[in-house]
Amino acid sequence: MYYSVKVKDTLRVPPNRFDEDLSQVLVEIARESFEGKIDSDVGFIVAVTEINKIYQGKLISGDGGAYYETDFGLLCYLPEIGEIVTGEVVECVDFGAFIRIGTIDALCHVSQIADDYFRYIPKNAVLRGDKSKRDLLVNTKVRSRIIAVSIGKTAIRVGLTMRQDSLGAIDWVEEWKRDLKKPKKNAEEAS
Repeated sequence: MYYSVKVKDTLRVPPNRFDEDLSQVLVEIARESFEGKIDSDVGFIVAVTEINKIYQGKLISGDGGAYYETDFGLLCYLPEIGEIVTGEVVECVDFGAFIRIGTIDALCHVSQIADDYFRYIPKNAVLRGDKSKRDLLVNTKVRSRIIAVSIGKTAIRVGLTMRQDSLGAIDWVEEWKRDLKKPKKNAEEAS
């Protein structure tokens, strides 16, 4: 899930930038320092959105830079277990499919694609269901549910499932919806 977070931190402005607009310099320094980083509390930091307040600068003896305590906003992505996400398959391998959800490539293990056994066909780089003959390949749009999240210092690992109703490749979901609308045959009509 995407979040807007307010942060207070001290940013160092080097002396060669003292003649520039302070708020613009602090935005650039904050972006260089935070964007693309992972924090265990807020997740993946997508962007520095704004500088809200700049406090009085401080000098430290022996350091030519100036230090400014600054309030600023961040846009963060923190995946949550149970969250439904839409993404695109970016790679198929023998053990599953990597699906790009926002800023993260998540893994949907072959056992979590559907209620079918999916086999990897390396020639076409496709995962194919044995019974359904459905294919999952690169650039396929999918809907899935987050079932596992692990946040490390350098990566966020996410596990997905598509085995539940209304999940899977978007065309599979549309087919499932059409099947729901069809009138059901009762036991007498079937015999």
